[in-house]
Amino acid sequence: MLRFVVISLVQSALLALGQVFAKLAAARMDAFSWTWAWFAGQLRNYYLAGAGALLIAATVCWFYILRHFPFSIAYPMTSVAYVFGMLAAVILFKEPVPLQRWIGVFLIISGVCLLVKP
Repeated sequence: MLRFVVISLVQSALLALGQVFAKLAAARMDAFSWTWAWFAGQLRNYYLAGAGALLIAATVCWFYILRHFPFSIAYPMTSVAYVFGMLAAVILFKEPVPLQRWIGVFLIISGVCLLVKP
């Protein structure tokens, strides 16, 4: 079970970090247009490349999890990514988070603890 928890936490962290990089990439994009120039300009957006690499790594971990562990506990474990995302919002983006969301994070963590309890 410990191996499952560690791999799931890594997968969730990669997923959340990939989304952080996607947000940073989006902030650096010019206004969207269906032109080759716009798409070519994205080749210089290193945050976009980082987001892609992190999300691919998260997907590889996810395939490993799906192959080796029951889906009934694997899928709910992905909710930990929401917790990592909330922490990134507060720490990296300095977003205010109301009490309701912190209660939601507590409920997610409580649910995950119930899932992995033998």
